[in-house]
Amino acid sequence: MNKYQTKVPAEFAPETRFELRPVPPAPFRANQETEFERLKNRLLVRELAEAPTPELNAPLRRAANEAAALAWNTLFPLLVFPVLFEEKTDAALRQVERQARIYANSRELVTV
Repeated sequence: MNKYQTKVPAEFAPETRFELRPVPPAPFRANQETEFERLKNRLLVRELAEAPTPELNAPLRRAANEAAALAWNTLFPLLVFPVLFEEKTDAALRQVERQARIYANSRELVTV
């Protein structure tokens, strides 16, 4: 055995018990989710109504879902979502226009 080993007597205090009841964050989060979904649907419906063609339906819905996913990762999703949604819809519209130009140019090349 180690000759430098010393025994320390253990002293225990009487147990102290208390009851902790944390407030569940679910009600606030649920309320925030419903407000968020209303905002998302309102902005999406407005954007779909202004869309010139029905082909933009899927890209705009995808943009709304991507913006919603990014907004939920912030501290204030209701404040951040409209700006993210605008950026994502602009990017989606540019992508659709680019795809239409490429498709038109490739059709011209095939028919020549």
